[in-house]
Amino acid sequence: MIATIVSASRKAKALLILLAGLAANLEGGPAWAAQPGSPWGANYFPNVELTTQEGNKVRFYDDLIKGKVFAINFIYTRCTDSCPMETAALRKLQQALGDRMGRDVFFYTISIDAERDKPATLKEYAAKFKVGPGWTFLAGTKEDVSLIRQRLGMYRDDGKAEQKLSEHNINILMGSEAGGQWIKRSPFEETAALARILSNRLAPAGKVAAYAAASMALRPMALSDGEDVFRSKCEACHSLGHEHGIGPGLAGVMRNRDRTWLKRWIQEPDKLIRAKDPIATALYKQYKEIPMPNMRLSDNEVAAVMAYMENTAPPEIQAAR
Repeated sequence: MIATIVSASRKAKALLILLAGLAANLEGGPAWAAQPGSPWGANYFPNVELTTQEGNKVRFYDDLIKGKVFAINFIYTRCTDSCPMETAALRKLQQALGDRMGRDVFFYTISIDAERDKPATLKEYAAKFKVGPGWTFLAGTKEDVSLIRQRLGMYRDDGKAEQKLSEHNINILMGSEAGGQWIKRSPFEETAALARILSNRLAPAGKVAAYAAASMALRPMALSDGEDVFRSKCEACHSLGHEHGIGPGLAGVMRNRDRTWLKRWIQEPDKLIRAKDPIATALYKQYKEIPMPNMRLSDNEVAAVMAYMENTAPPEIQAAR
């Protein structure tokens, strides 16, 4: 454990300033930036030791964030709720960033389950999600990881200690240590918007990446209810075509599955798996036992996303009708 570097009053004041900046920032506005002489640097961020999924020892400040543009999130590998969705969403963002990953931008996923998530477990988890270069999974002691989360404003701050792993913050923190800029976002926001933040707004001066790919442009039109649900809840793992991602491609799913079963699968997949439903069990095993989370969708949301999947089939599927 590192020694306390600043007084308790200074730490409290610094954390309040950082959290205020993170909370106030909007995607359309400027990134919050530290002023000259601010404490954001080696004297604020803990330089505790962490272990990568490859078993290498690294220091949080010196080796991971110093001088870099990065995105950080916290998970635990046995989570069956938000963590798989969060990891899948970041994988989609990783794909959008392309060769910038590991060169201009770095991802760090840190486990909050020190007892279980050893390097081998993290490596297996990363492989399930087909993560690429520039994305490191890390573990440390409970005390050191909690300290990092507190300094990043990613820890519960309501005066109550976290009682369950599931109570962890599911946001990602995107930052530029050299530029003193910090933006907290949901990983389930539009991929294009997140990629622009990391590629352009947080990039060091002189290294702003051109980011005009039409495929990543934000849609100017309003989304239907079904498309909104699909893009925010489903797209990170599934395509509407035959392509397999984290989960199966959904081409033809509305014709090939019983609607009653499909509605229940979308609404409460965890219950179907626990009940050993044969189709649910087969899908779970086929896709590396990555659980489809219960997203607590309402009946109306399920109906909307099913209608969207049925009416937005790829051209070759439409032609076959």
